[in-house]
Amino acid sequence: MTMRIFYGTESGNSEMVASDIADEYGLEAEDLTELDADVFEAGTLYLIVCATHGEGELPEGVDEFADALRDSSPDLTGVRYAMFGLGDSTYPDYSKGSEVLDALLAELGAERVGEYGRHDAAGGSDCSEVGLSWAEMVVEQHALVPVG
Repeated sequence: MTMRIFYGTESGNSEMVASDIADEYGLEAEDLTELDADVFEAGTLYLIVCATHGEGELPEGVDEFADALRDSSPDLTGVRYAMFGLGDSTYPDYSKGSEVLDALLAELGAERVGEYGRHDAAGGSDCSEVGLSWAEMVVEQHALVPVG
């Protein structure tokens, strides 16, 4: 099975986490703002790292990707993904950007696998360390051998 790593970022933290995960598996991190809505394929596991912008919204640009998904409404049955959200729990909309994307993918038929990963900027932990641990758990649970 193949694996791809996507990110949606506002300040660069999600890109950094996704890049660190990609480096661990010999892959490239891909920016959701540069992808088409038809990017998802069954048989590939997608690790998605997504920040929150404003009051619980998707990062700028990722909202356009989400709109394209809504407009084209692809059948994502058979698509599996894991989600890692970044945010700050001192705000009421902590990690909601990732939840918006998660709900959309599920609505289109994709299946989320593994534990929902999160990093809380208010907690003081290193976001890349938390993200790498999350990715390792997801990959281990699903016995994947990534192919780049």
